[in-house]
Amino acid sequence: MILTVDIGNTNIVLGGYEDGVLAFSTRISTDKSLEADQYALELSGILRLYKVSAERIEGAILSSVVPQITDTVARALRLFAGVEPLRLAQSLPTGVTVQIDNPAELGADLLAGAIAAKAAYPLPAIVIDMGTATKLTAVDADGVVQGVSIMPGLFISLNALVSGASQLGGIATEAPRRAIGKNTVESMQSGVVFGAAGMLDGMIERFEAELGPVKTVVATGGAAGCVVPHCKRPITHVPTLILDGLYEVYRRSAAAEE
Repeated sequence: MILTVDIGNTNIVLGGYEDGVLAFSTRISTDKSLEADQYALELSGILRLYKVSAERIEGAILSSVVPQITDTVARALRLFAGVEPLRLAQSLPTGVTVQIDNPAELGADLLAGAIAAKAAYPLPAIVIDMGTATKLTAVDADGVVQGVSIMPGLFISLNALVSGASQLGGIATEAPRRAIGKNTVESMQSGVVFGAAGMLDGMIERFEAELGPVKTVVATGGAAGCVVPHCKRPITHVPTLILDGLYEVYRRSAAAEE
């Protein structure tokens, strides 16, 4: 089994691939206060739930946008699995190139999403990642990352709205029955869910005006599931897209060493 680990600002997503197939995926909260042995206990406990023993783990690869805990999680993988994880970087055989002002600025999660899109879908493509931030990545017909748009994520926007408006309370992030809300909850749900969907539709139009017509729009991230179904533009929702990209790089790296 190959472990794939994506360290995000809110969650750490973990997946296990056997014979090229995702056997399981799960997530834990990102906690900058934990030490390596504490992460090792948490991750090993999750693997036990999926009946995965440390002996089955042949290798691992991780991506991270939280530098403070990257080394900590890498040590945790060494402690409980006995493997030295690859760390996603553009120097690895990714299959994509990055054409932005400073390629080093591209987040590892965005790189992984672009890798997965090129490996599995027709290009050009727009890759949407709806996590702590909502990010759109443009990948051209040659698999070149042409650029990115970053905006506040759905949950951050909702939290800011609730904390900044004294008469508004928390709501479930689900679509209401109508766009024109008849009460406060409906009104907020309309703005949060339908507003995010409209934003994605508008940004896709703007991307295509610069990139040209795209063949694929694919979305991942914790907020994608409640927003993508309400977009006018057909969007493929792939919750494990980042993990798929990580596994693709691991597979390419292993083949290059043979």
